[in-house]
Amino acid sequence: MIAITILFIAQWPDIQSWLAWDRNAIIDGEVWRILTGNLTHTNWPHMIMNTLALAIITFIYRIHFSARPYSLLLLALALVVGTGIIATDIQWYAGLSGVLHGLFGWGAVKDIQTKQKGGWLLLFGLIGKVCSEQYFGGSASSEALIGARVAIEAHLLGAIAGIAIALIPIAFKKQFNRNKPLY
Repeated sequence: MIAITILFIAQWPDIQSWLAWDRNAIIDGEVWRILTGNLTHTNWPHMIMNTLALAIITFIYRIHFSARPYSLLLLALALVVGTGIIATDIQWYAGLSGVLHGLFGWGAVKDIQTKQKGGWLLLFGLIGKVCSEQYFGGSASSEALIGARVAIEAHLLGAIAGIAIALIPIAFKKQFNRNKPLY
């Protein structure tokens, strides 16, 4: 509920113009935009669509988290997406879709780890969607709805980050067990 409230507040024009991801503003020192660009949207339908997606993804994967780790996951994904966009040619970005793709990837891996039905299907579906976007571009209907080009780069960054964040504990557990002395 807190995240959704923040998304609504960030959509107001006076606030949105101060928070959106803007390459020139970031270069000029407004580095908070790396994070806050994920909170803003191109228009109200865009914000509502992403808010509903956030609520649905949160509901689907609620068995895998509690409030504090989930908040940290959202923050980490927003930072990775916002920072990663710097490596692209995007000049201006607004939207939560990169973070949403990250949440979805993270949740799919958690479903696989906990042997939930459909985890592999969800993961392969996400990979297929992101690969399709990289080859064919974003959805024309989504572009019409949001009034901008779909930032498929953010989707890719988010998906990779979400999957990687879900796999990090496995890597550390294996490393920890490898360094454990045998008695």
